[in-house]
Amino acid sequence: MREMIKGSNVSLAALSENTDAVIVSLGWASPTGEGDADVSVLLLGANGKVRDDGDFYFYNNPVAADGSVQLLGKTPAVDGNEDRIGFDLTAVPSEVERIVLAASRYDGACFGELERVRLALADGGGEELLRFAIDDADTMSAIIFGELYRRAEEWKFRAVGQGYASGLAGLATDFGVDVDDDAAAEHVPDEAAEDTPTDPYPNPSPNPTEAAPPADGPGRQDGGDPVPRNGGVPVAQDGLPSVPSPRPAPRPAPAPALAAAPLRPGAGDRPERAAARPRTAKKKITLPKAARRTLAENESWRDARLFPASALKSDRERETRATSVLLSVMAQVPEFGRRLTAAFGAPAGRMETFTEVTLPHGDSPRRPDGVIRVERAGKLWTALVETKTNGSALRAEQVQAYMDIAARRGYEAVITLSNDVALEGSPLVEVKIDKRRKHKVALWHLSWAEVAHQAQLLIRHEGVGNGAHAWLLQELLHYLRHENSGCHGFQNMGPAWVPVRNGIDDETLCQGDPRALEVVESWERLVRQVCLRLGGELGQKVLPVQRARRGVDPNALRGRLADRLCLDGRLQSELRIEGTPGVLAISADLRTGKLRTSIEIPAPEQGQPLSWAKRLVRRLDEAPADLHVETLVEGEAAGRRGTLERLRPEPADLLPKDPASRIAGFRLSLLKGMGSTRGNAESSFIRSVDDAAHRFYSTVVVHLDGTTPRRTPAKDGARTG
Repeated sequence: MREMIKGSNVSLAALSENTDAVIVSLGWASPTGEGDADVSVLLLGANGKVRDDGDFYFYNNPVAADGSVQLLGKTPAVDGNEDRIGFDLTAVPSEVERIVLAASRYDGACFGELERVRLALADGGGEELLRFAIDDADTMSAIIFGELYRRAEEWKFRAVGQGYASGLAGLATDFGVDVDDDAAAEHVPDEAAEDTPTDPYPNPSPNPTEAAPPADGPGRQDGGDPVPRNGGVPVAQDGLPSVPSPRPAPRPAPAPALAAAPLRPGAGDRPERAAARPRTAKKKITLPKAARRTLAENESWRDARLFPASALKSDRERETRATSVLLSVMAQVPEFGRRLTAAFGAPAGRMETFTEVTLPHGDSPRRPDGVIRVERAGKLWTALVETKTNGSALRAEQVQAYMDIAARRGYEAVITLSNDVALEGSPLVEVKIDKRRKHKVALWHLSWAEVAHQAQLLIRHEGVGNGAHAWLLQELLHYLRHENSGCHGFQNMGPAWVPVRNGIDDETLCQGDPRALEVVESWERLVRQVCLRLGGELGQKVLPVQRARRGVDPNALRGRLADRLCLDGRLQSELRIEGTPGVLAISADLRTGKLRTSIEIPAPEQGQPLSWAKRLVRRLDEAPADLHVETLVEGEAAGRRGTLERLRPEPADLLPKDPASRIAGFRLSLLKGMGSTRGNAESSFIRSVDDAAHRFYSTVVVHLDGTTPRRTPAKDGARTG
C-alpha cells in the first residue's frame, strides 16, 4: 500500500492489475462525533473545466447516467467516517482528462475542526492501494483531496490537498459549473472562474509573494506532470467575505432524468443535460402519500403478493426463495442492482442473475445459491452468491470452496448474504487466500438489513425509474419483512448473552472473559442494524459515532469495551442522525434491565436561561410526559432535573440555584425496560433496542430544531463523551 504526500502521483496500473473499477474513500473524524462533510466529483476536459453542469456530481446528482461515477454514501470506520465514491474508469468519456475528488463543509465549519482527514483508493477487488493524509486543513471549508487523470491512455492519481475558503459553491464555480445559489451569486465573484494555463487548479487569489515552482524543480514529478501550488485558498476579490455554501436540507434527491434530453451538436451520443443550473442546497424530498382506502370487505382479507412467504416451511426453502427474489429484482430494477453491487467493485452495465447453478469442484460439483454477472464493454464481472436466512450461520468450508472456484474460473468476487452484520476488522468467516495465484477474488458480505435499507431509500426517498420498478421494490420489501421469510436481519445476541447477563447480576463476570467480548461484538452489530433501519425510514444518514484514535485496532477497542462491561454492566453507543442538534446515545444497563436513550442539545447562543427553559418545554409539548430533562452546567457533574410532566407548569425548576452558573445545554432522556425474558430471540432484547431508538426519535428528537445556533463551549467544559 502506497503512502502519498502532497504533490506526488502514481500510476494505478503500477499498483494493481484490477483498476478498471476503483473505489475512493474520503475520510475524517471529529473529537465530538458531530463533524461531517459532503463529497463531490467534477469531470474536467482539456481546458480544465466541466463540459457542462452535469459533470458535477454531489448529493443532488449522485450517479452518472453512463455508470462512470456513483456516490456510494458514508460508512463508519474505526477512526471516523468514510464517504465512498465508485468509479468505472472504462466508462469515463474519452474527452474527460481529469476527475477532481473534493469534499466541503457547511454552516461556516472548516476542515481544521476535524481530525485524520485522509483519502484512500482501493481496486476492484477491494484491496487498498494508496492513502493520502491531509494535515494542514486549517480554515479551509472545501478541499480538493486528489485527482484521477489520464496520461497516454493510462490512469494515474495525484495527491493534491488544496483548500478553498468559498465552500462547495465556490469550488464548483471555479471549475466552470454555473451554480444557482443566491448566496453564491452574491459572494462568489466572476473572477473566481478564471484559470491560468500554468496551473492545473484555479487559484483566484494567489499569494503575490509565492512563486510558481520551476519547470524542472521539485514541483514537477513523474516525467513532467504539473503539480499545483500549495496554499491556494480562493477568497472573494471584491472586498466581500467569502461565504461557505449553506448546510443542505437532510434528504438528498436523485438527479433529473436525462432520457428525454436532446443531444448536443457535435457531442456524439452525449445527451444535453437539464437546463436548470445545479443547486448546492439539497433538494427536499416529499414522502409518498398515505395508502389508498382498501376495497376489502373485512380485515381478514390479505393483499395478493408477488412474492408469497406464508407457505415456506424449511430453512432450505427460505434460502432458495430469498435468493431468487432478491436476484430477480436486482436484475429488473437497475437502480437497485447497481446500488448493491457498486460497493463491491462491479461496473455499471447489463446485469443478469442466475440460480440453480452447478460448478465443478473436485469430485463433487458445487451449487452456489446464485450468480451475478455484469457485462460492460464486452467484459464480464462475475460474483458467486452464498445465502443464509433465519439466523443460520455461514460455513467457512463452503465459502472457502466458492473462493477457490472463483479464483480458478477468473471470477471477481464471492458475496455472502445473511442475517448477520459484518464488523470492521472481524470477518464473519475466515478463508485462506493463495497468494501465489495471480487472479485475486474479493470476499464481500451483505446483510438482509442493508438490502431492506437500500430498497427503502429508493422507493420512499430517492425514487426509481418508473412505477413498475417502485412496485417491485415494494413487493421485495414486504417479503423481507414477512415473519416467515427469514430475512429480518440480525436477531440473535449469541450463546454468551444469557451467561454474561447472569454473571453481571451475581457479580461473577471477570475482566478478560471471552464471553463479554462476544456480547460487545453482538451489540455493535445490533447498533449498526438500528442505524440502517432508522436511516431507511428517515431517508437520512444515521451512523454510529466513532471516537477511536487513528490506528487503533478494532479488536483491541472491543476488548476494552468488554472490560468496561464487566465493571459497570453497561453497553453504550452513540448515533449521529443527520439534521439533529446532537448525538443520540443508547445505553443498556444489564444490572437494572433498563434502556436509556438520550440526547444532549447545546444552549442557544442568545437569550436568557429562563427563556431557554420555557422554549424547550414548549417545543416538547407533544413529547412523552415521562421524558427526563436535565440541565448541563459547566463545571458541575450534574444539574437540576425532572420529568417533563413536572416541568411543564414550572420550567424555571430547570435553572441552577446559583445564578452565576453557566448553562451549557440540556440532556433529554427516556427509560424503557429491556423485557423480562433472558432468551436471545429478537423479541427479548434486540427489538427492545430497536423500538427504543425509534420511539425516542419519533417522540422527542423530531420536536428539536437542528438548525438552532450553537454556542461553542469553553475548552474546560467541552463534552467529548
